[in-house]
Amino acid sequence: MLPKVNQFLFLHVASSDEEEAAIEYKSRIADSDNDELLIDIPLVEGTGKYKRLFLGDELSAHFISEDGVKNYFNTHVLGFKEDGVKLIRIRKPEPESITKVQRRNFLRVAAELEIAIQLSANIRFIGMTDDVGGGGISFLVDGKWPMKQGTNLECWLLLAYRNGSVDHSHFKAEIVRVKSLESGRNQVMAKFSSILDSERQRIIRYCFERQLDFRKR
Repeated sequence: MLPKVNQFLFLHVASSDEEEAAIEYKSRIADSDNDELLIDIPLVEGTGKYKRLFLGDELSAHFISEDGVKNYFNTHVLGFKEDGVKLIRIRKPEPESITKVQRRNFLRVAAELEIAIQLSANIRFIGMTDDVGGGGISFLVDGKWPMKQGTNLECWLLLAYRNGSVDHSHFKAEIVRVKSLESGRNQVMAKFSSILDSERQRIIRYCFERQLDFRKR
């Protein structure tokens, strides 16, 4: 059973920030085609607070069927559409991927990758990721760098694939949380704010390869 136009979706957004990942948002399906669902901007019920989504954000979603059963699937943001109001394009799930059990198996994997970060025209430095995904990253940097929630970054991520090839993914990101560590470094959680689909696909390819490696252990 696929979700239908005018049904409500209940969403969680993948995030390294556990508090953010726990928030449930509600949205209405405004339209549908072969591969996509178009949904209203999600909001937190009871508060009216809207959630800004970015290209590539990974979502855990469920809808309630007429018999009251919750149906779960994972999806991601494909883009946006202006149709009088702003709509969000998300990947329509395959019928066989919809389950009665919630799966928070986002495409986010533990990985130590070198990342070059540009904070301003004169500030550029190197960090090391601790996890990466199609919607964002978490990385470690020296505590001397001014990392604050809401700060915008320009990043170049070094990706090493299983076949020995090396690639770079370029994107812009927004810091969603900074955690100070006893080591003197900061753990920075950031979401992609601007990324070409081709760049995101490089990261997703890397994540799939990492998942395969984990399964073989």
